[in-house]
Amino acid sequence: MKSIKYYLETTVFNFVFADDAPEKREITKKFLEIISATPCELFISETVIDEIDLAPESKRTSMYELIKKYNPTVLEQNEESEELAERYIGEGIIPQKYDNDAFHIAVATVNDIDVIISWNLEHIVKLKTKIAVEGINRLMGYGTIEIATPEEAL
Repeated sequence: MKSIKYYLETTVFNFVFADDAPEKREITKKFLEIISATPCELFISETVIDEIDLAPESKRTSMYELIKKYNPTVLEQNEESEELAERYIGEGIIPQKYDNDAFHIAVATVNDIDVIISWNLEHIVKLKTKIAVEGINRLMGYGTIEIATPEEAL
């Protein structure tokens, strides 16, 4: 049986330390514990690294410790993923101002990831986004990608 390939978007690491959202924090911790004990592959992208670099020092260090602990493969943003991200933006799926959200989806898509895990309910884990991404991906010859919160993935 093929192992599931998970792309962990930046908010997954961020919510482990979200004292202002204790329910999501606990769900995220539980999700990470469960997937670390199951046969699966974990991925992040250079965009995740770039976003973590913008966090305050104490949080940044803690998030990097999580990355070290779970050891996801870092996927590069390349011309193919940039073109796909621009298509998502051009079609109005993701606003230009939030282009990193488009890059998360595009990098995961071109690398044949099974599931994007995110707490970004505004632009990524949203029914409109899921449907529109599926349509663009089919038009562009890519496979299906699931988009879910850690809670949905449990």
